[in-house]
Amino acid sequence: MNLEHVSVESSQGRHQHHPLQDKQSSNFLRQDTEASRQPRCSAAVIKQILAKLPEKGLIAQAHIQAYLSDMYRRNCRPNTIRANCCSIMLFLVFAKQLGKIQVETITREDIGAFIEHEQDRGLAPTSVHARLRAIYTFLNFLIQTEVLAPDLLKRTLRIKLPETLPRAIDPEDIKQLLAVLKAHRDRALILTLLRTGMRIGELLHTRVQDLNLKEQCIEIFEAQNNRVGSVVYLSKDAQGAIKKWLQLKDSQTNYLFYGYRGRPLSYEAARRSFKKHLDKAQLSHKPYSLHCLRHTFASEMLNGGMSLQSLQELLGHSDIEMTRRYARLTDNTRREQYYKAMQIIERGDINGHYRCDHQLP
Repeated sequence: MNLEHVSVESSQGRHQHHPLQDKQSSNFLRQDTEASRQPRCSAAVIKQILAKLPEKGLIAQAHIQAYLSDMYRRNCRPNTIRANCCSIMLFLVFAKQLGKIQVETITREDIGAFIEHEQDRGLAPTSVHARLRAIYTFLNFLIQTEVLAPDLLKRTLRIKLPETLPRAIDPEDIKQLLAVLKAHRDRALILTLLRTGMRIGELLHTRVQDLNLKEQCIEIFEAQNNRVGSVVYLSKDAQGAIKKWLQLKDSQTNYLFYGYRGRPLSYEAARRSFKKHLDKAQLSHKPYSLHCLRHTFASEMLNGGMSLQSLQELLGHSDIEMTRRYARLTDNTRREQYYKAMQIIERGDINGHYRCDHQLP
């Protein structure tokens, strides 16, 4: 792909075409600016990948280049481009080791052998599934461009993924954690995650103008996973923590939580801060992560009586089945019915009997 042939409008050039100066216009321009950064970041990632391709000596280099162009046109996220290409390159390296010198000779058995190889390396099922999905997307692109025959994907492999329960933080542990949060920035960050259910990436890229303390909410213009905009609401304690942090933060920085040179605070910096406070609260022996704050929010909302549909919208889930996991984790109605039935059983008040007649052969 020749990046010189891919035009990316600058934010300045785009703004000149919008003369409206009211609040609605400024909101539109802000979203437009955010959208204009995406192609530039994607182009930079693609340029890095293309620079490394020749040294790898892979088969199908021209097809990888065409696929990168396709991902660019479809406005894929930089992380998606990077992760997909990593999986594709690993597969093509494996195929080369099998003696494949042309992509047209790849078979379903080659895909299965690669998946077994990744499983033997101890890769988690979710990671193997992501690798397989990236490979199938690439192969499907080659089928659409008539490089490969459609029969290759006639019967696809499936990875059975475990349906694990979300890991929420115990209410007593939450109290211990909040008790040691003294630094205003860290308290604002952790409380906001806990009270809104935002993904950490969404909060780290939140700008001050996305915060609306009058309406007690944060506007997420593009969700981290499904790229759908939404609004989350702020509790009183989260509002108080944010207000105190706003009084101390550098007013020249656009991001609510920032790091070096005003850039968004990195995930690693946020993780280190969270771990430090877990240590202070004597909770470091428990497997809590920043994402557990989102799980805790969802569990507490359901315990507080929120409907699954409302919780789904707050969490930004495109599929309500994702939200139902929390109902399995914390369902007060099911719990109450269990103990009510168990009391009857323990008193010996069960009516009826169980009978199984066995006939001798």
